[in-house]
Amino acid sequence: MRTFKKGDTITLADGGRAEIVRKIGEGGQGIVYEVTIEENRYALKWYTCRFKKQDDFWENLRANIEMGSPDGKFLWPLRLTEQEEDSFGYIMDLRPPEFSDFSDILNNRVKFSSTEMVIKSALNIVNGFRALHRKGLSYQDLNDGNFFINEKTGDVLICDNDNVTPGDKKNSGNVGGKPGYMAPEVFRGDAHPNSLTDFHSLAVILFKLFLRHDPLWGAAHEKTPCITEEREMELYGTRPVFIFDPNDDSNRPINGIHPNPIKLWPRYPAFFQDAFIQSFVRGLKDPNARLPDNEWQKILIRLRDEAISCPFCRRDWSINKLSENTAISCACGRSYSPPLRLLLDKHAVPLFPGKKLYACHTTEGSDDYNTVTGEVIMNKNNPALWGIKNLSRTSWEMITAGGGRKPIDSGSVVPIGTGVSVAFEEERVGAMSQAGA
Repeated sequence: MRTFKKGDTITLADGGRAEIVRKIGEGGQGIVYEVTIEENRYALKWYTCRFKKQDDFWENLRANIEMGSPDGKFLWPLRLTEQEEDSFGYIMDLRPPEFSDFSDILNNRVKFSSTEMVIKSALNIVNGFRALHRKGLSYQDLNDGNFFINEKTGDVLICDNDNVTPGDKKNSGNVGGKPGYMAPEVFRGDAHPNSLTDFHSLAVILFKLFLRHDPLWGAAHEKTPCITEEREMELYGTRPVFIFDPNDDSNRPINGIHPNPIKLWPRYPAFFQDAFIQSFVRGLKDPNARLPDNEWQKILIRLRDEAISCPFCRRDWSINKLSENTAISCACGRSYSPPLRLLLDKHAVPLFPGKKLYACHTTEGSDDYNTVTGEVIMNKNNPALWGIKNLSRTSWEMITAGGGRKPIDSGSVVPIGTGVSVAFEEERVGAMSQAGA
Protein backbone atom coordinates (compact mmCIF):
# COMPACT_ATOMS: atom_id res chain seq x y z
CA MET A 1 0.00 0.00 0.00
CA ARG A 2 1.37 3.36 -1.02
CA THR A 3 2.64 5.85 1.56
CA PHE A 4 3.82 9.39 0.86
CA LYS A 5 6.77 11.64 1.64
CA LYS A 6 7.23 15.39 1.54
CA GLY A 7 6.86 16.76 -1.98
CA ASP A 8 4.79 13.83 -3.34
CA THR A 9 1.58 14.84 -5.13
CA ILE A 10 -1.87 13.20 -5.30
CA THR A 11 -4.45 13.81 -8.00
CA LEU A 12 -7.87 14.99 -6.79
CA ALA A 13 -11.02 13.46 -8.26
CA ASP A 14 -12.46 16.86 -9.22
CA GLY A 15 -9.21 18.13 -10.73
CA GLY A 16 -6.10 19.71 -9.21
CA ARG A 17 -3.38 18.17 -7.08
CA ALA A 18 -2.48 18.01 -3.39
CA GLU A 19 1.18 18.18 -2.36
CA ILE A 20 2.38 16.40 0.79
CA VAL A 21 3.90 18.66 3.48
CA ARG A 22 4.27 16.23 6.40
CA LYS A 23 2.76 13.24 8.14
CA ILE A 24 0.45 14.23 11.02
CA GLY A 25 -0.62 10.89 12.45
CA GLU A 26 -1.76 7.33 11.81
CA GLY A 27 -4.80 5.28 12.85
CA GLY A 28 -6.46 1.96 12.19
CA GLN A 29 -7.86 2.93 8.78
CA GLY A 30 -5.24 5.24 7.39
CA ILE A 31 -2.56 7.92 7.63
CA VAL A 32 -3.25 11.66 7.93
CA TYR A 33 -0.97 14.10 6.12
CA GLU A 34 -0.78 17.86 5.94
CA VAL A 35 -1.05 18.94 2.29
CA THR A 36 -1.19 22.10 0.21
CA ILE A 37 -3.74 22.71 -2.54
CA GLU A 38 -3.28 25.93 -4.48
CA GLU A 39 -1.18 27.34 -1.61
CA ASN A 40 -3.88 26.58 0.99
CA ARG A 41 -3.20 24.00 3.70
CA TYR A 42 -5.48 21.05 4.43
CA ALA A 43 -5.41 17.56 5.92
CA LEU A 44 -5.46 14.42 3.76
CA LYS A 45 -6.61 11.10 5.17
CA TRP A 46 -5.19 8.30 3.01
CA TYR A 47 -6.58 4.81 3.58
CA THR A 48 -4.08 2.04 4.23
CA CYS A 49 -6.85 -0.58 3.88
CA ARG A 50 -8.01 -1.50 0.39
CA PHE A 51 -10.92 0.51 -0.96
CA LYS A 52 -11.95 0.86 -4.57
CA LYS A 53 -13.67 3.72 -6.34
CA GLN A 54 -16.66 1.56 -7.15
CA ASP A 55 -17.15 0.50 -3.51
CA ASP A 56 -20.12 1.78 -1.47
CA PHE A 57 -17.65 3.45 0.88
CA TRP A 58 -16.43 5.77 -1.90
CA GLU A 59 -20.00 6.58 -2.91
CA ASN A 60 -21.01 7.29 0.70
CA LEU A 61 -18.08 9.69 1.08
CA ARG A 62 -18.96 11.39 -2.20
CA ALA A 63 -22.57 11.82 -1.05
CA ASN A 64 -21.44 13.32 2.27
CA ILE A 65 -19.16 15.78 0.47
CA GLU A 66 -22.02 16.80 -1.80
CA MET A 67 -24.39 17.22 1.17
CA GLY A 68 -21.94 19.33 3.19
CA SER A 69 -21.22 19.52 6.91
CA PRO A 70 -24.18 19.48 9.35
CA ASP A 71 -22.62 22.51 11.09
CA GLY A 72 -19.30 24.18 11.81
CA LYS A 73 -18.25 21.70 14.50
CA PHE A 74 -17.22 19.02 11.97
CA LEU A 75 -13.93 18.61 10.11
CA TRP A 76 -16.04 17.36 7.23
CA PRO A 77 -14.76 15.65 4.05
CA LEU A 78 -14.31 18.30 1.36
CA ARG A 79 -12.81 16.54 -1.70
CA LEU A 80 -11.86 13.02 -2.80
CA THR A 81 -8.63 11.90 -4.43
CA GLU A 82 -8.33 9.65 -7.43
CA GLN A 83 -7.74 5.95 -6.87
CA GLU A 84 -4.08 4.89 -6.56
CA GLU A 85 -3.00 1.29 -5.93
CA ASP A 86 -6.35 0.04 -4.60
CA SER A 87 -6.88 2.96 -2.25
CA PHE A 88 -7.72 6.65 -2.10
CA GLY A 89 -8.11 9.49 0.37
CA TYR A 90 -10.11 12.60 1.15
CA ILE A 91 -9.36 16.22 1.98
CA MET A 92 -10.59 18.04 5.10
CA ASP A 93 -9.68 21.18 7.00
CA LEU A 94 -6.70 21.09 9.34
CA ARG A 95 -7.18 21.11 13.08
CA PRO A 96 -6.26 24.57 14.46
CA PRO A 97 -3.30 24.42 16.89
CA GLU A 98 -5.34 25.65 19.88
CA PHE A 99 -7.41 22.43 19.86
CA SER A 100 -6.22 19.42 21.89
CA ASP A 101 -6.89 15.70 21.45
CA PHE A 102 -9.75 14.51 23.63
CA SER A 103 -7.54 11.60 24.73
CA ASP A 104 -5.01 14.10 26.14
CA ILE A 105 -7.80 15.69 28.19
CA LEU A 106 -8.94 12.30 29.49
CA ASN A 107 -5.37 11.45 30.51
CA ASN A 108 -4.95 14.84 32.26
CA ARG A 109 -2.16 15.88 29.92
CA VAL A 110 -4.33 18.88 29.11
CA LYS A 111 -6.69 20.55 31.62
CA PHE A 112 -9.76 22.71 31.16
CA SER A 113 -9.56 26.31 32.32
CA SER A 114 -12.75 25.84 34.40
CA THR A 115 -15.67 23.50 35.01
CA GLU A 116 -17.75 25.93 32.96
CA MET A 117 -15.64 25.05 29.93
CA VAL A 118 -16.10 21.31 30.59
CA ILE A 119 -19.88 21.80 30.47
CA LYS A 120 -19.63 24.01 27.39
CA SER A 121 -17.54 21.41 25.53
CA ALA A 122 -20.10 18.73 26.46
CA LEU A 123 -22.89 20.93 25.10
CA ASN A 124 -20.95 21.44 21.88
CA ILE A 125 -20.35 17.70 21.47
CA VAL A 126 -24.04 16.94 22.05
CA ASN A 127 -25.20 19.74 19.76
CA GLY A 128 -22.89 18.57 16.98
CA PHE A 129 -24.46 15.12 17.05
CA ARG A 130 -27.90 16.63 17.29
CA ALA A 131 -27.21 18.45 14.01
CA LEU A 132 -25.96 15.18 12.49
CA HIS A 133 -29.01 13.16 13.60
CA ARG A 134 -31.38 15.89 12.40
CA LYS A 135 -30.09 15.18 8.90
CA GLY A 136 -30.95 11.49 9.27
CA LEU A 137 -27.31 10.48 9.68
CA SER A 138 -25.48 8.43 12.30
CA TYR A 139 -21.82 8.66 13.21
CA GLN A 140 -21.33 4.90 13.72
CA ASP A 141 -17.76 5.05 15.08
CA LEU A 142 -17.89 7.43 18.03
CA ASN A 143 -14.87 7.26 20.36
CA ASP A 144 -12.28 9.40 22.12
CA GLY A 145 -10.27 9.86 18.94
CA ASN A 146 -13.06 11.78 17.23
CA PHE A 147 -12.82 15.04 19.14
CA PHE A 148 -10.55 18.02 19.35
CA ILE A 149 -11.35 20.45 22.16
CA ASN A 150 -10.17 23.95 22.97
CA GLU A 151 -9.88 23.60 26.74
CA LYS A 152 -9.84 27.40 27.21
CA THR A 153 -13.07 28.13 25.29
CA GLY A 154 -14.97 24.82 25.29
CA ASP A 155 -15.14 24.85 21.48
CA VAL A 156 -15.19 21.42 19.82
CA LEU A 157 -14.23 19.99 16.43
CA ILE A 158 -15.45 16.51 15.40
CA CYS A 159 -13.20 14.57 13.03
CA ASP A 160 -13.06 11.20 11.23
CA ASN A 161 -16.43 11.79 9.63
CA ASP A 162 -15.84 9.31 6.80
CA ASN A 163 -17.96 6.70 8.59
CA VAL A 164 -21.03 8.95 8.83
CA THR A 165 -23.88 7.09 7.14
CA PRO A 166 -27.68 7.42 6.80
CA GLY A 167 -29.16 6.08 10.03
CA ASP A 168 -30.90 3.05 8.49
CA LYS A 169 -27.98 2.01 6.32
CA LYS A 170 -25.18 -0.40 7.22
CA ASN A 171 -21.78 1.26 7.48
CA SER A 172 -20.15 0.59 4.12
CA GLY A 173 -16.70 0.88 5.68
CA ASN A 174 -17.43 -2.12 7.92
CA VAL A 175 -16.51 -0.14 11.03
CA GLY A 176 -18.35 -1.22 14.18
CA GLY A 177 -16.54 1.07 16.60
CA LYS A 178 -14.02 0.94 19.43
CA PRO A 179 -14.34 -1.40 22.46
CA GLY A 180 -15.68 0.49 25.44
CA TYR A 181 -17.60 2.89 23.19
CA MET A 182 -19.67 0.46 21.14
CA ALA A 183 -23.21 -0.32 22.24
CA PRO A 184 -23.54 -3.89 23.62
CA GLU A 185 -25.66 -5.04 20.67
CA VAL A 186 -22.97 -3.87 18.22
CA PHE A 187 -20.21 -5.46 20.28
CA ARG A 188 -22.12 -8.77 20.21
CA GLY A 189 -22.72 -8.48 16.47
CA ASP A 190 -26.50 -8.40 16.90
CA ALA A 191 -26.92 -4.99 15.24
CA HIS A 192 -25.02 -2.62 13.01
CA PRO A 193 -24.33 0.97 14.17
CA ASN A 194 -27.23 3.46 13.96
CA SER A 195 -28.52 6.54 15.76
CA LEU A 196 -29.54 4.53 18.86
CA THR A 197 -26.07 3.03 19.17
CA ASP A 198 -24.71 6.58 18.73
CA PHE A 199 -26.69 7.54 21.85
CA HIS A 200 -24.88 4.86 23.86
CA SER A 201 -21.49 6.01 22.59
CA LEU A 202 -22.40 9.63 23.32
CA ALA A 203 -23.27 8.74 26.93
CA VAL A 204 -19.87 7.01 27.24
CA ILE A 205 -18.11 10.13 25.93
CA LEU A 206 -19.97 12.35 28.41
CA PHE A 207 -19.31 10.01 31.33
CA LYS A 208 -15.60 9.96 30.54
CA LEU A 209 -15.55 13.74 30.14
CA PHE A 210 -17.12 14.38 33.56
CA LEU A 211 -15.99 11.30 35.54
CA ARG A 212 -12.69 10.53 33.72
CA HIS A 213 -13.42 6.81 33.75
CA ASP A 214 -15.04 4.03 31.74
CA PRO A 215 -18.68 3.59 32.91
CA LEU A 216 -18.39 -0.21 32.71
CA TRP A 217 -14.90 -0.64 34.17
CA GLY A 218 -14.98 -1.64 37.83
CA ALA A 219 -14.40 -4.57 40.15
CA ALA A 220 -15.48 -7.10 37.52
CA HIS A 221 -12.54 -6.07 35.32
CA GLU A 222 -10.04 -6.18 38.17
CA LYS A 223 -10.98 -9.80 38.92
CA THR A 224 -9.61 -10.74 35.51
CA PRO A 225 -5.77 -10.52 35.30
CA CYS A 226 -5.83 -10.75 31.51
CA ILE A 227 -8.75 -9.43 29.47
CA THR A 228 -9.23 -12.06 26.76
CA GLU A 229 -11.59 -11.57 23.83
CA GLU A 230 -14.08 -13.86 25.55
CA ARG A 231 -13.91 -11.90 28.80
CA GLU A 232 -14.13 -8.57 26.95
CA MET A 233 -17.29 -9.84 25.27
CA GLU A 234 -18.83 -10.50 28.69
CA LEU A 235 -17.83 -7.13 30.12
CA TYR A 236 -18.97 -5.03 27.16
CA GLY A 237 -21.38 -7.25 25.24
CA THR A 238 -23.22 -10.03 27.04
CA ARG A 239 -23.01 -9.04 30.74
CA PRO A 240 -22.19 -5.32 31.04
CA VAL A 241 -22.80 -3.69 34.45
CA PHE A 242 -22.69 0.05 35.14
CA ILE A 243 -20.22 0.88 37.93
CA PHE A 244 -22.94 2.87 39.74
CA ASP A 245 -25.88 0.58 39.00
CA PRO A 246 -28.17 1.14 42.04
CA ASN A 247 -29.41 -2.47 41.89
CA ASP A 248 -26.13 -4.30 41.20
CA ASP A 249 -22.93 -3.55 43.14
CA SER A 250 -20.84 -6.30 41.51
CA ASN A 251 -18.87 -3.83 39.37
CA ARG A 252 -18.28 -0.90 41.71
CA PRO A 253 -15.12 1.20 41.35
CA ILE A 254 -12.40 0.18 43.81
CA ASN A 255 -10.67 2.52 46.26
CA GLY A 256 -7.04 3.03 45.33
CA ILE A 257 -7.56 1.69 41.81
CA HIS A 258 -10.39 3.83 40.41
CA PRO A 259 -10.05 7.17 42.26
CA ASN A 260 -11.71 9.45 39.68
CA PRO A 261 -15.29 8.11 39.67
CA ILE A 262 -15.25 7.59 43.46
CA LYS A 263 -14.21 11.22 44.00
CA LEU A 264 -16.26 12.87 41.25
CA TRP A 265 -19.61 11.01 41.25
CA PRO A 266 -20.82 12.57 44.56
CA ARG A 267 -20.11 16.07 43.23
CA TYR A 268 -22.93 15.91 40.73
CA PRO A 269 -26.62 16.50 41.48
CA ALA A 270 -29.11 13.62 41.43
CA PHE A 271 -30.69 14.57 38.08
CA PHE A 272 -27.27 14.31 36.39
CA GLN A 273 -26.47 11.00 38.03
CA ASP A 274 -29.94 9.71 37.04
CA ALA A 275 -29.22 10.48 33.38
CA PHE A 276 -26.21 8.17 33.44
CA ILE A 277 -28.09 5.54 35.45
CA GLN A 278 -30.79 5.46 32.78
CA SER A 279 -28.20 5.35 29.99
CA PHE A 280 -26.17 2.49 31.50
CA VAL A 281 -28.84 0.44 33.27
CA ARG A 282 -32.01 0.42 31.18
CA GLY A 283 -30.12 1.68 28.13
CA LEU A 284 -27.71 -1.28 28.09
CA LYS A 285 -30.62 -3.64 27.52
CA ASP A 286 -33.13 -1.44 25.69
CA PRO A 287 -31.71 0.88 22.99
CA ASN A 288 -34.96 2.88 22.98
CA ALA A 289 -34.39 3.79 26.65
CA ARG A 290 -31.18 5.68 25.85
CA LEU A 291 -31.21 9.44 26.21
CA PRO A 292 -31.23 11.20 22.82
CA ASP A 293 -28.98 14.17 22.20
CA ASN A 294 -31.72 16.78 22.71
CA GLU A 295 -32.39 15.40 26.22
CA TRP A 296 -28.68 15.53 27.03
CA GLN A 297 -28.67 19.15 25.90
CA LYS A 298 -31.45 20.00 28.39
CA ILE A 299 -29.65 18.15 31.18
CA LEU A 300 -26.33 19.88 30.48
CA ILE A 301 -27.98 23.31 30.33
CA ARG A 302 -29.53 22.60 33.73
CA LEU A 303 -26.14 21.45 35.05
CA ARG A 304 -24.59 24.72 33.89
CA ASP A 305 -27.53 26.68 35.33
CA GLU A 306 -27.07 25.10 38.73
CA ALA A 307 -23.31 25.55 38.88
CA ILE A 308 -22.08 28.30 41.18
CA SER A 309 -18.80 30.06 41.87
CA CYS A 310 -17.42 29.70 45.38
CA PRO A 311 -17.56 33.12 47.11
CA PHE A 312 -14.48 32.21 49.19
CA CYS A 313 -11.86 30.82 46.80
CA ARG A 314 -13.41 31.89 43.44
CA ARG A 315 -10.89 29.70 41.64
CA ASP A 316 -13.30 27.35 39.91
CA TRP A 317 -16.88 26.22 39.81
CA SER A 318 -18.44 23.73 42.18
CA ILE A 319 -21.60 21.88 41.22
CA ASN A 320 -24.57 23.40 43.01
CA LYS A 321 -27.33 21.14 44.34
CA LEU A 322 -29.98 23.86 44.39
CA SER A 323 -32.65 21.36 43.36
CA GLU A 324 -32.00 19.51 46.63
CA ASN A 325 -32.12 22.70 48.73
CA THR A 326 -28.87 21.86 50.49
CA ALA A 327 -25.89 23.92 51.52
CA ILE A 328 -23.16 24.08 48.90
CA SER A 329 -19.79 22.49 49.65
CA CYS A 330 -16.74 23.62 47.71
CA ALA A 331 -13.49 21.76 47.12
CA CYS A 332 -11.77 24.43 49.23
CA GLY A 333 -13.54 23.00 52.30
CA ARG A 334 -16.06 25.82 52.87
CA SER A 335 -19.85 25.56 52.81
CA TYR A 336 -22.28 28.37 52.07
CA SER A 337 -25.93 29.08 51.36
CA PRO A 338 -26.95 29.62 47.74
CA PRO A 339 -27.67 33.16 46.49
CA LEU A 340 -30.99 34.29 45.04
CA ARG A 341 -32.12 32.35 41.99
CA LEU A 342 -33.79 33.48 38.80
CA LEU A 343 -36.69 31.08 38.19
CA LEU A 344 -37.59 30.62 34.50
CA ASP A 345 -39.90 27.68 33.76
CA LYS A 346 -37.56 24.69 34.21
CA HIS A 347 -34.48 26.86 34.76
CA ALA A 348 -33.19 27.91 38.20
CA VAL A 349 -30.17 30.17 37.72
CA PRO A 350 -28.18 31.25 40.82
CA LEU A 351 -27.44 34.97 40.61
CA PHE A 352 -23.82 35.69 41.53
CA PRO A 353 -21.24 37.95 39.84
CA GLY A 354 -20.06 36.46 36.55
CA LYS A 355 -23.10 34.21 36.06
CA LYS A 356 -24.42 34.46 32.50
CA LEU A 357 -27.88 34.20 30.98
CA TYR A 358 -28.28 32.78 27.49
CA ALA A 359 -30.89 33.00 24.76
CA CYS A 360 -32.41 29.72 25.99
CA HIS A 361 -33.21 31.57 29.25
CA THR A 362 -34.48 34.88 27.91
CA THR A 363 -36.12 33.97 24.57
CA GLU A 364 -39.33 31.95 24.51
CA GLY A 365 -38.92 28.61 22.71
CA SER A 366 -35.16 29.02 22.17
CA ASP A 367 -32.67 26.23 22.82
CA ASP A 368 -29.68 28.47 21.97
CA TYR A 369 -27.28 27.69 24.82
CA ASN A 370 -24.41 29.69 23.31
CA THR A 371 -25.59 33.30 22.82
CA VAL A 372 -25.05 35.35 25.98
CA THR A 373 -27.95 37.74 26.67
CA GLY A 374 -27.20 38.83 30.23
CA GLU A 375 -24.57 38.72 32.99
CA VAL A 376 -24.63 39.30 36.73
CA ILE A 377 -22.30 42.18 37.63
CA MET A 378 -21.14 43.83 40.86
CA ASN A 379 -21.46 47.58 41.49
CA LYS A 380 -17.96 49.05 41.37
CA ASN A 381 -18.70 51.58 44.10
CA ASN A 382 -20.73 49.24 46.33
CA PRO A 383 -19.73 45.54 45.97
CA ALA A 384 -22.80 44.51 47.98
CA LEU A 385 -25.06 45.62 45.12
CA TRP A 386 -25.47 43.10 42.30
CA GLY A 387 -27.49 43.31 39.12
CA ILE A 388 -28.19 41.61 35.79
CA LYS A 389 -26.79 43.56 32.84
CA ASN A 390 -28.88 43.35 29.68
CA LEU A 391 -26.50 42.17 26.93
CA SER A 392 -29.27 41.37 24.45
CA ARG A 393 -30.43 43.56 21.57
CA THR A 394 -33.92 43.99 23.02
CA SER A 395 -35.38 45.92 25.94
CA TRP A 396 -36.44 44.12 29.14
CA GLU A 397 -38.74 45.24 31.94
CA MET A 398 -38.09 45.08 35.67
CA ILE A 399 -41.17 44.25 37.72
CA THR A 400 -40.95 45.24 41.39
CA ALA A 401 -42.55 43.37 44.28
CA GLY A 402 -45.32 46.01 44.26
CA GLY A 403 -46.03 45.54 40.56
CA GLY A 404 -44.24 48.62 39.24
CA ARG A 405 -42.56 48.27 35.84
CA LYS A 406 -39.39 49.90 34.52
CA PRO A 407 -37.77 49.44 31.07
CA ILE A 408 -34.27 47.95 31.05
CA ASP A 409 -32.68 48.81 27.73
CA SER A 410 -29.72 46.99 26.23
CA GLY A 411 -26.67 47.82 28.35
CA SER A 412 -28.75 48.73 31.43
CA VAL A 413 -28.91 46.77 34.69
CA VAL A 414 -31.71 45.10 36.67
CA PRO A 415 -30.98 45.29 40.44
CA ILE A 416 -31.07 41.86 42.12
CA GLY A 417 -33.46 41.57 45.04
CA THR A 418 -36.12 39.34 46.58
CA GLY A 419 -39.48 39.74 44.88
CA VAL A 420 -38.02 41.36 41.73
CA SER A 421 -39.01 39.88 38.36
CA VAL A 422 -37.76 40.50 34.84
CA ALA A 423 -39.87 40.40 31.70
CA PHE A 424 -37.63 39.33 28.84
CA GLU A 425 -38.61 38.85 25.21
CA GLU A 426 -42.25 38.00 24.47
CA GLU A 427 -43.15 38.53 28.14
CA ARG A 428 -41.01 35.60 29.28
CA VAL A 429 -40.84 36.38 32.99
CA GLY A 430 -38.15 35.33 35.46
CA ALA A 431 -38.68 35.78 39.19
CA MET A 432 -35.91 36.20 41.77
CA SER A 433 -36.29 33.90 44.78
CA GLN A 434 -34.36 32.23 47.58
CA ALA A 435 -33.54 28.54 47.19
CA GLY A 436 -36.42 26.44 48.42
CA ALA A 437 -38.90 29.31 48.18
